[in-house]
Amino acid sequence: MPDIIEWTTQDEDDIVYRYPKNVIGWGSQLVVREFQVAVFFRDGKAYDVFQAGRHTITTQNLPLLTGILNKITGFDKSPFTADVIFVSTKQFKGLFGASGQTNDLAPLKFFGAYWFKVSDAKIFVMEVVGGQSVFETPQVNSFLRGYMNERLISQLSKYDIATVFTKLEEVSFKVKSSILDEFSRIGIELTDLKFEGIDTTPEYRERLFWLKQTGTPTTVLQMDTTKSVAESLSQSPGAALGAGMVIIPPLMQPQPQAQPQPAAPAIQTPTQQPAATPTATAITAPTGKINFCYNCGTDLRNLPTTPKFCPNCGTKLT
Repeated sequence: MPDIIEWTTQDEDDIVYRYPKNVIGWGSQLVVREFQVAVFFRDGKAYDVFQAGRHTITTQNLPLLTGILNKITGFDKSPFTADVIFVSTKQFKGLFGASGQTNDLAPLKFFGAYWFKVSDAKIFVMEVVGGQSVFETPQVNSFLRGYMNERLISQLSKYDIATVFTKLEEVSFKVKSSILDEFSRIGIELTDLKFEGIDTTPEYRERLFWLKQTGTPTTVLQMDTTKSVAESLSQSPGAALGAGMVIIPPLMQPQPQAQPQPAAPAIQTPTQQPAATPTATAITAPTGKINFCYNCGTDLRNLPTTPKFCPNCGTKLT
């Protein structure tokens, strides 16, 4: 009685199944159910493919493998060795998750899900099942997870951290489009991809918050500089208070444009009347507080007291 080769134990999550016997006799019955494809695999290469239906194994419907057998042993109707690998063509859900970096070197952690189905069983068996020697569904899922993570890390590294967080839907669409061809190369159609979580370090979360509030990278850079200065001052007990009063307030304010310096008094001649002297209010307030730096024109009006030196150019102000 001829052998019957079939996959009878398939669950809804099973992607692949290798028939346990690899010695196959001519005349054996191959039964392929709906949403299944059977591939004959031998010596690291996939040969003949069978769609759903009942098939009798003959030289007519196994032409590729028969040709190889003729070259190796000569055709003598004796049983031959080959693996019959069944592949499900249903849609499956896979999970991904890894850590990487954006193009501005910000740490990035992400996870989510993707949906796929085997579109070319022969290529899939060649590149994944037989090529990677993963003949069971858990092994296939593990391989595909790593395959997806590697490509997501590569694609996300092309964007900056602000784009990833503020335009995630657009980024995920572009990422999916860019890796469609890479999955097609291993016989898989990627039908959908969704990020379910994405995160970075507390430092970069704070930067994103200020960027979202102000909309300008300059403000974020100003904030980082101020924090750095404050941390440095905190390590210098003697100078912290006085220097902080001078340095930190200007850092927290938008930098003004340089003001023109007061014109020098005109040269007097004996026959000329003395020119009017410029009023001091442009430089000093009635209280004696200096409004602008003599040298570079930096606005000092927002400082609580006049510093000894200009925080912008270092000119002595007293």
